[in-house]
Amino acid sequence: MQTLTYRFPAQEAAAHAIHVGVVASGDLEILLQPPAPGEPTDSVIVRVRTSVNGFDTVWHDVLQRFFARTPLAGSWELNDFGATPGVVNLRLRQAAEAAAS
Repeated sequence: MQTLTYRFPAQEAAAHAIHVGVVASGDLEILLQPPAPGEPTDSVIVRVRTSVNGFDTVWHDVLQRFFARTPLAGSWELNDFGATPGVVNLRLRQAAEAAAS
């Protein structure tokens, strides 16, 4: 297991907590918590727990690309069990869409 932590700039805060996906073979679970009252809303904090070691650069690039288009502040927990970048992007979009509704 490897744990990675990233921070990206944000422009708006998630309105409520979100849970999408599952931790299963080739899938990804995302837990999103909005900033607590009084916490800054100008950054995204992402913690990735992955079963696959050595993909730090891939994770960074996929996340940086996503949050450049969707700068949604909050604490993002990603629990990975071998998800491909396409699945990661799908789950991130699902979480952002759910947070916007």
